[in-house]
Amino acid sequence: MLDPKKIIKTTTKAVDFDGADKIRRANLRNSDDRSAASVKGIDNDALVEPVPKFISAPCEKVINNSNNAWIVLGRDRPGPRSSGYGGKGDTGAGSIDLCVGRMANKARSVDKTTGEALHVDPDFRIDSARIYISQKTDIDENFGLVAGKVGNAKTKSGIAMKADGIRLVAREGIKLITSESVKNSQGGDVQKFVGVDIIAGNVDDKKSKSDLQPMPKGTNLAEALERLTTHVEKLNGIVDSLLMTQVQFNQALSTHWHHSPFFGSPTAPSTILIPEGGKCVADLLTKVKRSLITHKANLATFKQTYIKPSGDKYINSRYNNVN
Repeated sequence: MLDPKKIIKTTTKAVDFDGADKIRRANLRNSDDRSAASVKGIDNDALVEPVPKFISAPCEKVINNSNNAWIVLGRDRPGPRSSGYGGKGDTGAGSIDLCVGRMANKARSVDKTTGEALHVDPDFRIDSARIYISQKTDIDENFGLVAGKVGNAKTKSGIAMKADGIRLVAREGIKLITSESVKNSQGGDVQKFVGVDIIAGNVDDKKSKSDLQPMPKGTNLAEALERLTTHVEKLNGIVDSLLMTQVQFNQALSTHWHHSPFFGSPTAPSTILIPEGGKCVADLLTKVKRSLITHKANLATFKQTYIKPSGDKYINSRYNNVN
């Protein structure tokens, strides 16, 4: 897992011809300034750079340029020609693979060891940037993604984007909508609502700090906190009532005194404390105890409404998760 505190540095040189073949490198060294400028890409002019040769399959139509940008129209193929549902010979597995930067910063046109032209397959792990569209594929497995709460899709249509940075920019709004159809692209029934997982670091381990948890729903959470505040305020009132009742009885005790005519013998009950004690017991039972029972019932209702997943105003999303 990557450490988010570490700064990700760019190590690739701005201009790098090391992976080009010897003849092209020699021509660049020996050409005059005008000739060199015409193949060095200044002002978006033609640029000579190392680009590996793509191992295409017979069913594929390949569109590419000399700067490692590719569009491949074919069948599902996340790697060698034998990979994916295209490699298995499945029908209904058409694909479009848009890729720039095959081999990323390791791009070469010749093999270091043999000096021969370098041929490569699609590599969903290291190629610089890609948008992959397939009619039938194992999209999560192809890109090495954890299951999360949503799970990994298999033998279904899929679209994936991968790059160092991906930005979705809308002038008026962005919607993420799931489970809008009752059938999937393969004709199967959509059995349940599936939400959205936001997974940092491609880690969903329940035992780590990166475990997936439900996203809070703002309106329900705000209402729950307001209700909880009200319950705390009412508890404050109950405690205050208990305090005042006890204070009154304590005042009666503090001013109470009488003499006994017989040393060591009990005295008669106090005519002052009997009514005060009775009033104290009555207040505790009618006011404090009854209020505590009501308060306990209110807390149980609060827990069922807001804290339990079955509650009408559960504070978390039942479908969307984040780590």
